[in-house]
Amino acid sequence: MGTAAKPTRENRTITVDFRDEATYFCLIADGKAFLEFVFAFLLSLGFQLKHKATCHGGGCLTRHSHYVRIRLSGVTIWRIQCTTCHAVFTVLPHFVLRYRQMRPEVARDALLATHGGLSLEWCAVICHLSPMALYRLVCAFGHHSLVTVLTRCGLPLPVYFLADEKHTHCLTTKAYLPTIVSGRVLWHLGYTEEASATAFTESYGVFHHVASQQEPSYRVKGVLTDGFDSTTKSMRTLFPGVRVGTCLRHALLKLPKKLVAIASPVRKALRTQFHTLWYRARQRKHLRVFALGQRLRRFADHVAHTAGEVNGARVRQWFQAKKAGWYAVLEDPQMPVTSTLLDQAHNAIDRKLFMMKAFHHPGGSQQALLTGLAHLYNLIPYQRRAMHAGQCGVEVEGGRVPTSDWMLNLQILTSGGFR
Repeated sequence: MGTAAKPTRENRTITVDFRDEATYFCLIADGKAFLEFVFAFLLSLGFQLKHKATCHGGGCLTRHSHYVRIRLSGVTIWRIQCTTCHAVFTVLPHFVLRYRQMRPEVARDALLATHGGLSLEWCAVICHLSPMALYRLVCAFGHHSLVTVLTRCGLPLPVYFLADEKHTHCLTTKAYLPTIVSGRVLWHLGYTEEASATAFTESYGVFHHVASQQEPSYRVKGVLTDGFDSTTKSMRTLFPGVRVGTCLRHALLKLPKKLVAIASPVRKALRTQFHTLWYRARQRKHLRVFALGQRLRRFADHVAHTAGEVNGARVRQWFQAKKAGWYAVLEDPQMPVTSTLLDQAHNAIDRKLFMMKAFHHPGGSQQALLTGLAHLYNLIPYQRRAMHAGQCGVEVEGGRVPTSDWMLNLQILTSGGFR
């Protein structure tokens, strides 16, 4: 006989800002003053408590019970209850994290240190906490959708974005990270062990589903890819009619690989000429798509004359396969041109996965971990990561010991606030 599914419990935890710990400890000694302070805080923010469905109002709140957080220096936590529906609400002070045995400032410093370059082991030693506790804290961030968090922060859904699948390794298993980036913001970071169009469609479909829930009329106008067939097919499946472009930087990197059995100076000269072709095509204000077709044909003929007919035929066939994606980039001035920002985001995430080592394992919660790392990538400004990366011990895995003023650097890192 099958077992019935357990009903989902409502989150009735209230985090209240008591300004400082002394105020909190003073108020819990006076039940009436404690309740009045909590009511005033809720009213000032316009919060509404989640009562049970059977509650029709008319009741009041009273103190229900309390418990002690032993591992947080014996902090007393009070619960309050509705006298009508008997729903119980837990009142957490601002200096206590839900389900965590660490203080918010410790969690903040540890997360900044691990994202700045330190491994989980070093963060655990410096911040006096368990490496697994820090790993679970990152995964706790990952249970919240990137799209939901970013839209609540006021960011509009991207109309143009970069989409690419980056490969990584989970111990000995090769995995792929379907990624969506707009500017320096990660909107999606998935995990799959297959490079098929079906797997990518399922991963990117998570972004599409959540974005459609946030904004039912959401439409994507342009997507830039590296030209991989599975990515292109998944984008066309999820976003019918979308303009799918091919990265111009990848074109410059791919050209030398199409040229074989020629001298290195000739290969470099052809790559320079190809770069000039793209530069001039982007500078054209009128008829640049028509001009691009002519220039590609002339360049293929030039390759055949300079590097041989075999190389010319190979380049001509490559142009024919990729030309539609290049046209899509040049036809719309708002389309992204290169996937550099996406590569930078993936490199930052891949470094973290390598440094986690034993924590990044097949039996773990891969999607939650990756989403948590993506949240950290979005919340910590890029300029401050780059400016202070060397000062926060980024080279510690290579033998460099963290500096004595690492905490001061972390405070500098946070002084500018989050994006």
